[in-house]
Amino acid sequence: MPIFTSRKQKQDIKVTFNNGMLHVEVDGGKPQAFPLAWYPKLQNASEDDRTDWILTSTGIKWIKLNQEIAILGL
Repeated sequence: MPIFTSRKQKQDIKVTFNNGMLHVEVDGGKPQAFPLAWYPKLQNASEDDRTDWILTSTGIKWIKLNQEIAILGL
């Protein structure tokens, strides 16, 4: 699976998919990792769908996939 990154919104946040994991890094915060097995919609999504996310007040939301993940430190 290829590695890719998206940066969106005003807050500096990095979202990366690698080796079956979702990695999230918030500027000034501790990196967080989540197994994609916990989120089948993300695991089976195309690269385009994975890069199409927005930052919410509590985490990251993939609108097309109807998937949201709460992120500590936002």
